[in-house]
Amino acid sequence: MPRLAVYALVVCLLAVAAAVVSFVEGSVLIGVVWVLLAGLSSNMTWYYIRRARAAGPDTPATN
Repeated sequence: MPRLAVYALVVCLLAVAAAVVSFVEGSVLIGVVWVLLAGLSSNMTWYYIRRARAAGPDTPATN
């Protein structure tokens, strides 16, 4: 898996955890912002994975 995809996945997981904490504490607006950030980073993860697959197995996908 490309390095940027791993970073985006970590950001996604942390944003989901932050959203859960925000909703539990009653801060709905901040929770919605965390959910949006999780969605954005999830899309970035899929983008980097698909880009690495399209580049082929002989091309290093370390970008």
